[in-house]
Amino acid sequence: MDTEKFIQLLNKAKWFDLTQALSIFTPPYPGEMPLQIQFFKRLTGSYIGGQGANGQLIEWSNNTGTHLVGPRAFHSGARAIADIPLGDLCGEGVVVDISDAVSDYSLYTPEMIEARVTVKPGDILIINTGYHKYGWDQPDVRNPAAQGGVENKEFGYYLRHPGPAPEFFQWALDKKLKLIGVDCGSAEHPMNTNLRYMHAREFEKAEAKLRQTHGKTWDEIFPPEQYHHLTHVVMPKSGLLLAESLGGQIDELRNQRAWIMVHPIPYMEVESAWSRVSAIQPSDGTSEADFFALMRSAQTFDMSVPFSVQTPQWANYIPLSVNYTKRVGGQYFGLGRNNAHCRASFHLATHMDGERHFYVSGRTIGQMPFEHWFGPGVIADISALVSDSSVYSPEMIEKVVDVREGDILIVKTGYYKYGWNSPDSDEFRYMIKHPGPSPDFAEWCLKKKIKWLGVDCVAMEHPMNTIQRNWHPRTFAEANRKLKEAYGKDWDEMYPLDKYYQDMHLNLFPNGVIHAENLGRDIAQMESGRYFIGCFIQKGMELESCWARFVAFRESA
Repeated sequence: MDTEKFIQLLNKAKWFDLTQALSIFTPPYPGEMPLQIQFFKRLTGSYIGGQGANGQLIEWSNNTGTHLVGPRAFHSGARAIADIPLGDLCGEGVVVDISDAVSDYSLYTPEMIEARVTVKPGDILIINTGYHKYGWDQPDVRNPAAQGGVENKEFGYYLRHPGPAPEFFQWALDKKLKLIGVDCGSAEHPMNTNLRYMHAREFEKAEAKLRQTHGKTWDEIFPPEQYHHLTHVVMPKSGLLLAESLGGQIDELRNQRAWIMVHPIPYMEVESAWSRVSAIQPSDGTSEADFFALMRSAQTFDMSVPFSVQTPQWANYIPLSVNYTKRVGGQYFGLGRNNAHCRASFHLATHMDGERHFYVSGRTIGQMPFEHWFGPGVIADISALVSDSSVYSPEMIEKVVDVREGDILIVKTGYYKYGWNSPDSDEFRYMIKHPGPSPDFAEWCLKKKIKWLGVDCVAMEHPMNTIQRNWHPRTFAEANRKLKEAYGKDWDEMYPLDKYYQDMHLNLFPNGVIHAENLGRDIAQMESGRYFIGCFIQKGMELESCWARFVAFRESA
């Protein structure tokens, strides 16, 4: 299949977002840290970070909102999130709706699943229990018998949802399932977690129901040592992955097959990570079998650098810190699993700058429509045309690739090779001396109706069009001399501050053209040309920017 036909096949496919919205109002897993957001920078200044942009400092637990639970959550020697290749997170699968067969505290079985759908070996299995109806972003569930006439959402979502029967996970292992996703607070039954002890009244209700339905106590049905070994040792070692707190358009895929993709932030030190979960079905006229075969054979490029405490942040932003509050051996708030609370500002690692980063009336990341994040696009490899502090132009881009109206544009400067995790790492060069766009670049992007941009260095701006020019006067003098030699003008003649300071932010964001920064990894192998490009980003309702997984697809070689 030729490139354009492949791109159009993906572009015309039916895309579904299975991600719950994330907010400061999203309840955390009981006992863990809720999402906290603070502006430490504002355009005109904020008390701990200064002026120049809207910059957020957040604290969070990775088990809040839609997330992937990696094997390291239960087994400290297993893979961290960044160690899991995309091939283990994407593939053919099925979304099964068992909502008519389950209720508060009940157990679901392999027989319930297989009565509704065909589960193939190696599938990704998404289970619609119906309990996403208790998600914080969903309408109230009325119940005259409940206090206030409304069901308690947090209790429904985290404490009363159904969970797997004792034989379920062994069945999943025998089926060699890649991943299991659920639309409630946990892929485990809540009474097989520490919630059993945190909420003794709920456990009494759950056990009373179990005695009615099975005639046995909880520990008789789930022998503690045996069940713990299965779920905390055997499963993590097997590689079976779990995705939790799904939602979004899950009801539109009842008992249907799809190509399912879970795209977590590629976190190096942790056991779980925020994820965007999506599903694709072929457009009318394309067979399911042909579509799945095409997706299996397609080249997939991961352009996201690992997210780590070692990742350098943009100047005067706050770096990532990780604090384990739970360990499998016990720590602080509980035991039985590893769990970290994290703190960072957004402008480090591979991330998308949202409109509200510089434009106070703009949309937040979570307010952007799902379809904005993916589509036809191009990689423009101009690495042979640029050097330290140099300027790249629309002409350079169009020299190496055909940019079409509405494309996503990824600029490959070659400076990814100076990133922190590269053998050629040169942090100063990566941060302060990377090339940047010419004065007419933003206007050209608007004329081309570019959907969004990305670049393989720390900023879409030329560093000397930012505060870096003041902080690094020697580098600015070098860049200014280079500009005069190339264009016969000094910096302020070519880039008048009132018009071009932070040009790619201040002149583009109010017009809906935003950009991604710090792309890398597989971009090293990517040639100039057309691709289908996706930004799989957490649906953060208050976030001005956010980390994401950036992926490009191309027809098989």
